[in-house]
Amino acid sequence: MAVKIRLARGGAKKKAFYQVVVADERFPRDGRFLEKLGQYDPRQDPPMFNVLEDRTLEWLNKGAQPTDTVRQLLRKQGIWAKFKQA
Repeated sequence: MAVKIRLARGGAKKKAFYQVVVADERFPRDGRFLEKLGQYDPRQDPPMFNVLEDRTLEWLNKGAQPTDTVRQLLRKQGIWAKFKQA
């Protein structure tokens, strides 16, 4: 079972927001997930990105792979650097 940290879309048409979730890669994008880690709203100025840092680091240490977009967001928050240092 490969576990991914990815974005799950929510909101209305043209008014998207996203939840940062941990899910099996076989699950649909907006389907089942194992845990909700935070949220991302690109429509705000500046874009809002809130994530539970301790839980995210725990999942990364367990081997969960972030998608490219989530990895970029984690880099901006400094969480990716903390993971690489450990």
